[in-house]
Amino acid sequence: MSTERLFYLPLGGAGEIGMNCYVYGYGAPGKERLIVVDLGVTFPDMDSTPGVDLIMPDTTWLEERRDRIEGVFITHGHEDHIGAVGHLYDKLRAPIFARKFTAALARRKLDEHGAPESALTEVEAYPAFVEAGPFKVAYVPISHSIPESAGLCIDSPDGRILHTGDFKIDETPVVGEAFNRALWEEVAKPGVKALVCDSTNVFSPQPGRSEATLKEPITTFMKEATGMVVATTFASNVARLKTLATAAEAAGRTVCLLGRSMQRMTQTAKETGLLEGFPNTVGPEEASEIPRENLFCLVTGSQGERRAASAQLANNNSYLGISLQEGDTFLFSSKTIPGNERGVIRIMNQLSEKGVDIVDDNSGEYHVSGHANRPDLMEMQKITQPQMVIPMHGEHRHLRELAKLSQAEGTAAIVAVNGMMLDLSGNAPKVAEYIDTGRTYLDGSVQYGAMDGIIRDRIRMALNGHVTVTLIIDENDEPLGDPWVELMGLPETGRSNAPLAEVLEHDLGQFVGRAKAKTIRDEDALDKELRKIARQVTQNEIGKKPEVTVVVSRLS
Repeated sequence: MSTERLFYLPLGGAGEIGMNCYVYGYGAPGKERLIVVDLGVTFPDMDSTPGVDLIMPDTTWLEERRDRIEGVFITHGHEDHIGAVGHLYDKLRAPIFARKFTAALARRKLDEHGAPESALTEVEAYPAFVEAGPFKVAYVPISHSIPESAGLCIDSPDGRILHTGDFKIDETPVVGEAFNRALWEEVAKPGVKALVCDSTNVFSPQPGRSEATLKEPITTFMKEATGMVVATTFASNVARLKTLATAAEAAGRTVCLLGRSMQRMTQTAKETGLLEGFPNTVGPEEASEIPRENLFCLVTGSQGERRAASAQLANNNSYLGISLQEGDTFLFSSKTIPGNERGVIRIMNQLSEKGVDIVDDNSGEYHVSGHANRPDLMEMQKITQPQMVIPMHGEHRHLRELAKLSQAEGTAAIVAVNGMMLDLSGNAPKVAEYIDTGRTYLDGSVQYGAMDGIIRDRIRMALNGHVTVTLIIDENDEPLGDPWVELMGLPETGRSNAPLAEVLEHDLGQFVGRAKAKTIRDEDALDKELRKIARQVTQNEIGKKPEVTVVVSRLS
């Protein structure tokens, strides 16, 4: 019996959409050599992560074993797969591999963090393989909503794993490689031990539609619009950018790009030879001189981002000299990611207040997904004939549904969420152990973990306000006057109709006046009592228990 094992461990992206990070290991338990697939981010919201800039997977487990990491393999250039490569490079110090277009995006991120040129290796597609310890890894081209996406063919001493990455079955993707059924059949021919598969659209019952089906309806839409047309989509969806731009050109409109990521992505796609036939564009200054009915603006901010071009156009009278007015049309050619609805709706309402007509993706006429729908997911299983299926890249309900569908077809399957290590050595996947995992927050220039309590404290302050209590003690351990308070995020007057600050200072002063000398000398006891009284009084006055900071200054 072999003393070595093959395992799969998701650290992000399994049980959620975003922040993808998957680990494969082979070797004796506790000594396995490792490869990492993707280092992505997810984005904060004001409800659960106020003030945070980015959220990344907690890679503590990997950092403790970084001498065993053979490489990091990035499947494609979406932020939820590539966004953390720069932020986490110093912690992992592992070589990074990517195809040409993805490597160009990764290089910018690594440069921003001072990573050496040697950190990144550009690789060719299958049949080329990268040797990575006990693994051999090949990039298998696959269609998605960003160019040069790839699944991974991972060969190990215990069998071949196919990691699909994000994918759809699209034989006419406009930009990037078409889905090549024969290629995937060839890769699967030696036998597939495990198919680790995208599950995002498992609840969509119809086969996915091709990007090529969009140009005609969007061109008609552009021709029929009377004023200026503005459209937003993911900047990384280069195929959609081309579809929108060429449709605008066919409708007699001049194209203007607004937003740094939109300009950066199109430039990178052109430099790497992936974006041909893209119409000439004009800058904002030239655009402001073009008649509105002949202008099309392609802008960032499809997910309601506050600083993106969409929000700027909706919020302000003018953005870079371009303004929206009654009779213009704004197209959301994208799907709203769950959790972003509030921001998108806010922008829609601001646009409506300007008299702008809004068209979204609800009809499906002007947007197709970059992920495989249920029939296409099952088609991938039919093509690859895996021994076992492990759903990934999805919320728990997506993982569970794909596992059930696979099992109904007679294929072994299991639901594995972040932190669940699966042993793939046998004929069916089984849970080997559980790993502590979570999230790392980028807050300004500082990274910290979910257990540090910073986010929790921010949320408490946001919900309940804050009181600062200040007390001065003289050299004889006597209070020098009464405590005074400062309020933040709290109403000025409570139930007693007196100023809340005065009520607090009165009750705190009474406590200090009768407190025993022992309590005054005991820093912890004094802090505890002042905090307790401040919270109780505020609860009685306004029905809230605020966060309280006690500052005791002692004169020597």
